[in-house]
Amino acid sequence: MDFRVFVEPQQGASYNDQLAVAQAAESLSYSAFFRSDHYLAMSGDGLPGPTDSWVTLAGIARETTTIRLGTLVTSATFRYPGPLAISVAQVDAMSAGRVDFGIGAGWFEAEHQAYAIPFPPLGERFERLTEQLEIITGLWSTPAGETFDYQGTHYSITDSPALPKPAQQPYPPIVIGGGGAKRTPALAARFAAEFNLAFPTLDFVEPQYGRVRAALEKVGRSPDDIVYSAAFVVCAGRSDAEIARRAAAISRDVDQLRKDTPLVGTPSEIVDRLAPFIEAGVQRVYLQVLDLSDLDHLELFAEVARQLA
Repeated sequence: MDFRVFVEPQQGASYNDQLAVAQAAESLSYSAFFRSDHYLAMSGDGLPGPTDSWVTLAGIARETTTIRLGTLVTSATFRYPGPLAISVAQVDAMSAGRVDFGIGAGWFEAEHQAYAIPFPPLGERFERLTEQLEIITGLWSTPAGETFDYQGTHYSITDSPALPKPAQQPYPPIVIGGGGAKRTPALAARFAAEFNLAFPTLDFVEPQYGRVRAALEKVGRSPDDIVYSAAFVVCAGRSDAEIARRAAAISRDVDQLRKDTPLVGTPSEIVDRLAPFIEAGVQRVYLQVLDLSDLDHLELFAEVARQLA
């Protein structure tokens, strides 16, 4: 089982807050530090305000050495595909090839309205996501010295030098996720190295992974060709009092957390609660860490990783 740390900085976190978590995660041997790509808090005042995901990861790339870095997930509505390909390739180079590129269609309408970002209907957002993946992978895969052209419904490219190239070849692992029954599995089968479910219930994990496995077979890829992952809120403690304290710090009810996530309880309890998810096919877990000031939480959860190892 592979554990990664995942934060939501739009809820209120500076660059230094995120760097501290990333460096702590690296020292504790978590495999990756991921962050969301949001510009508006879902609750609270969000102070000191949002940070851009790829600007942040560029900084962290230069202040870490081994931990992988990525987004869960970049919103295709926020950026044009050409500049996004440049940004991700640059951070991959700055990190010596440690980027995983998560990308999705975008969903939070209020943040688009708050920062003058167009928010098309769902069908168009999915079309744009598909074209962005075609363009970005096309730019990265074009041999140096050749050019890339593309004609889509929403984006067109003419005579692009397709530079720069990422450090990883042909390009960083792509993470795609979601609960859609047809289009999302098909898109994952075309492009993904990892398929992620965000906060899934146990009864949803196996059938959705099954749809992805079927889509992979349909395009001639092995069902085991990608990593199957899931993200869950984490609230661990060595005692009921410690668990309650951490739940209160993130304004969550312990009983509700026990219904919503397997990552709540003592380390041994979490090992037991994770077991059916592992049986259902989860190979990688993203810990959604909501209190970025509580670095001891990461150290405690490392006990879970050791037990499962």
